Amino acid sequence: MRLSEFRTALKEEFGDGYGRVLTRDLVLTPLGGRTADQALAAGVPARDVWLALCAAVDVPRSRWYGAGIPAPRL
Repeated sequence: MRLSEFRTALKEEFGDGYGRVLTRDLVLTPLGGRTADQALAAGVPARDVWLALCAAVDVPRSRWYGAGIPAPRL
């Protein structure tokens, strides 16, 4: 997952405002007690951050994978 895909998935799942709040303020234990923003800045892969965020806020597993991938151009 690229960072741009992470940002797209975040916006699609949580909206602009709430997504930014989650990445800035929610401390994620699986990421070493860091927020998503801190983990990304420290080089943690976007996919790992996405999965930790999904688990922390009870996103249904059916929406964990494939999120943020752009629709194919026709």
